[in-house]
Amino acid sequence: MYLSLLRYCVFLVVLASLITATGVAHAADAAQVNAPLKLRIVGGLASLHQFERHEAPFWNRELARLSQGKYSAEIVAFDSAGVPGGDMLRLVELGVVPFGTMLMSALLTAHPHYAASDLAGLNVDFASLKKSVAASRAYLESRLRAEHNVQLLAIYTYPAQVVFCKQAFSGLADLQGRRVRVSSPSQADFFQALGARPVMTPFRQIVAHIRSGDVDCAVTGTMSGYTLGLHQVTTHIHTLPITWGLAIFAANKKAWDSLPPDLRSLISRELPALESAVWQESGRETAEGLACNTGVGACPAGPAGHMTVVAAQPADDVLRRRALEQTVLPRWLARCAPENCATLWQQTVGPALNIGLTP
Repeated sequence: MYLSLLRYCVFLVVLASLITATGVAHAADAAQVNAPLKLRIVGGLASLHQFERHEAPFWNRELARLSQGKYSAEIVAFDSAGVPGGDMLRLVELGVVPFGTMLMSALLTAHPHYAASDLAGLNVDFASLKKSVAASRAYLESRLRAEHNVQLLAIYTYPAQVVFCKQAFSGLADLQGRRVRVSSPSQADFFQALGARPVMTPFRQIVAHIRSGDVDCAVTGTMSGYTLGLHQVTTHIHTLPITWGLAIFAANKKAWDSLPPDLRSLISRELPALESAVWQESGRETAEGLACNTGVGACPAGPAGHMTVVAAQPADDVLRRRALEQTVLPRWLARCAPENCATLWQQTVGPALNIGLTP
């Protein structure tokens, strides 16, 4: 449900440093008096390489350099700003956050039709993910604009999200009965199909929940799991991607249209390169994350762990496909009502990956 008026007032206070008199809302006035225009950006998850190596440098430094000092920006990660992921789309729609990044998994409950390209069990590798995103991008862009007055600017991805467990297992079948940390309804559906017990847990609380015994396993990115310290509290890591963690960077349409034309052109020209850099790093970090957690291969990020790799086997792929087709997709379609997500699927991701709907 949408935030209450009181909660929005709280958010306005929390985000006061982001939305100021020199922000996007006053872009036209600032341009008229030749005052520097500084954008306020809410980015992705703090402390992860997507944010630290790409989003933050682009907005904090590169925009000023590319515009020769005419424009600048300041970015804060959404979890540092205190913005719940599930509320970001609404905040951008209202213009409370003019430019914001939202996790696609956070849209699955209220807006499931926007999350078709990263359902649990769908994309078994990076190539599949690229096909899914390419197939659904035009739909996503047009519907965000029509339904929420929001302009899609970029789609980012985190490294593959895989299963970490604190006890030995040899494949997905062994997860039956275990409590598994998940981050979306789609992931919950997937593990319920395997006979596991999904537990929704915020990213930053994963280690604490593993240590306390509240969960036995956790699904998160290969590299983000390493940076979080999962290699210190779990022993086995599976290689099969469950999801990838897509993120949408978007702007309030009114705020976007109010920017000076040359700034809109600059951002439109440069964001594809930023998006590409994020994707390249995420592909690379999927492998590096496994190396850092296990010690098998080079780990540029720091001291490697000593986890055991559980390589995906044909039996795992059979279980994955069954869970996707018999549980994840039907429940996604049910959440989509009254949207006609069956048609959406058949016109976008389904043919791209050759995955039909079970009658």
